[in-house]
Amino acid sequence: MPFESIVINILFLFSVSVIWVMILYQLVLTFYGHRHRRAMEKRLAEADWPDASLPPVSILVPARNEEVVIARTLDKILALDYPAEKMEVIVINDGSTDKTQAILEQYKKKDSRVKPLQLPPAETGRGKARALNAGFRITRYDYIAVYDADNNPEASSLKTLVRELMEDTAVGAVIGKFRTLNWKRNILTRFINIETLSFQWILQAGRYRAFQVSILPGTNFVIRKAVVTACGGWDEAAITEDAELSVRIYQMGWKIKFVPHAVTWEQEPEKWEVWIRQRTRWVRGNNYVIQKFIKPALGLKNRFLFTEFLYLFILYYLLLGAIVTSHLLFILCGLGILNVDVPGPYMAVWILAFILYLMEVVLALSYEDEDKPLNILITAVMYFTYCQMWIYVVFRGFYLDLFKKRVGIWDKTERHNQDDLLTQDGD
Repeated sequence: MPFESIVINILFLFSVSVIWVMILYQLVLTFYGHRHRRAMEKRLAEADWPDASLPPVSILVPARNEEVVIARTLDKILALDYPAEKMEVIVINDGSTDKTQAILEQYKKKDSRVKPLQLPPAETGRGKARALNAGFRITRYDYIAVYDADNNPEASSLKTLVRELMEDTAVGAVIGKFRTLNWKRNILTRFINIETLSFQWILQAGRYRAFQVSILPGTNFVIRKAVVTACGGWDEAAITEDAELSVRIYQMGWKIKFVPHAVTWEQEPEKWEVWIRQRTRWVRGNNYVIQKFIKPALGLKNRFLFTEFLYLFILYYLLLGAIVTSHLLFILCGLGILNVDVPGPYMAVWILAFILYLMEVVLALSYEDEDKPLNILITAVMYFTYCQMWIYVVFRGFYLDLFKKRVGIWDKTERHNQDDLLTQDGD
């Protein structure tokens, strides 16, 4: 057999093997995610926590040019089912040039719980992590909640999170679930809705049940003040400050628990160019996390750190390489330029992979009663479209990290007026 054929066959087997390792891993996590859902439903049904035992909470809301959404977000936060005298809402206005500050002043007059913090001009525009650190320094309470400026938390979400955090001193933070507020807007927001539900019910729920591992999202979580202090606050150089802080929380010996019944609704990108910028930011943020923690991870002293590093490495390097290799071989073989000589039922293998992907996602959708025929069809279409767009996004993130210096780290999702957004009812 010519040397070229051996190389091609090895590349083919490599791509098939890596892709199937990840498929099987996702399948295992889907099973554990289902177990976590059942366990949390049982726990919620049996819970009996008196409101009098709830501790006071400091809520941080970083904001930059949020006049379109900040009023509704504050309305939702102030309406939370939580003792009013045990809440303070610190909104960090990071150099807004619109009417954000004026709106905050109006709410401050109406409700003493609202405490706007306007950053000095010399300190503005340096990112969400810096804004959170500034707000954190003036918090009064031992429990810290974080919500993004476009969030609509459900009334019970904060209470559910705080109660779970109080139950176990080994848990340093608890995270809720985020839902797509504008999921009916167009095909992109429907894709994102399906993606975020799958991610949370498979990866967040599955990994927590299997390995006691979850990753902080950027919003809808409660963390102990002592944990933030011990970790030295948020890393202001990190783009995905939530993922970076998660690693340090586990390094310090605490856990992060996923609590799916604490829900907030948030806006997601409605335009592809906005989605690409957002996802590229995530890729670059994860690249930063990998680079920052590669040495301690390879030291094998921390099981979480090694497991998370291995997952990110496989996801962003090996799996990407395997998928691109598979695509190229498929195209070149189809054009008759190359030939793969490895015998096997590979069409059946590909069909099985597609079926497993579909089953996993539809199961996650069923938890939210969204396993409707239209969503199942969209999930199938996603496999060939939306999922493939991630290849471009990952390569774009790598390119920018290699050749472009990052300027500024305040790059938030474009906001839209929420009054005309379709509500959270099903199809």
